[in-house]
Amino acid sequence: MARILAIDGALARCSAALLEDGVLRAARAEAGDRGHAALLPPMAEAVLAEAGLRATQLDAVAVVVGPGGFTGLRAALALAEGIGLAAGRPLIGVTTGEALAAAVPEAVRASRAVWAVVDNRRGRVLLERIPPGSLAATALPEPVTEAELPLPRGPVAVAGDAALAVAARLAARGEDALLTESRLPDAAAAGLVAALRLAGRLPPREARPLYVEPPAVRPPG
Repeated sequence: MARILAIDGALARCSAALLEDGVLRAARAEAGDRGHAALLPPMAEAVLAEAGLRATQLDAVAVVVGPGGFTGLRAALALAEGIGLAAGRPLIGVTTGEALAAAVPEAVRASRAVWAVVDNRRGRVLLERIPPGSLAATALPEPVTEAELPLPRGPVAVAGDAALAVAARLAARGEDALLTESRLPDAAAAGLVAALRLAGRLPPREARPLYVEPPAVRPPG
């Protein structure tokens, strides 16, 4: 029996979820691109309470590691690290693209690569590619402008907060691009990826921040 607490603060929503053997037991979410540091701790506490569990009864703590906003990622990572250390449980990293892909219907993922695209707010998107039939990113996200998008090697499903613009750009080129409803990562979807990692069905990933570009805010020295 695998019990996983998953936490996400990568983009304009923060969330926490408790999964047991891949089944969602409790979840909380709050939209907005600020305040993750204050919102996430009570969310984690609430999902544990709703599931009737203590942190020491978990098998692992999962966290979305990015790409995403510097402040939100750090808040989620710090909380996950604190819970994991206090409970003596392992930490599992999940990329933003992997969490977005896990929310795409399995039938779609079976035949299409998932292109997860995150708006970096600097005129580019961060492209993370997930192969068909997989939930594991095989390479680091690539920062590109919409005009510089590479040619897909087959049908793609587009997810992420920049999905609408990217899917339209690909369609204008004549590519087979399906716009999905998976626009923001969610802790419940991240928990599904983490469960596969815990079971050894996906390559491991450390719970360390994945910054594709230097943060807009300079971290303390």
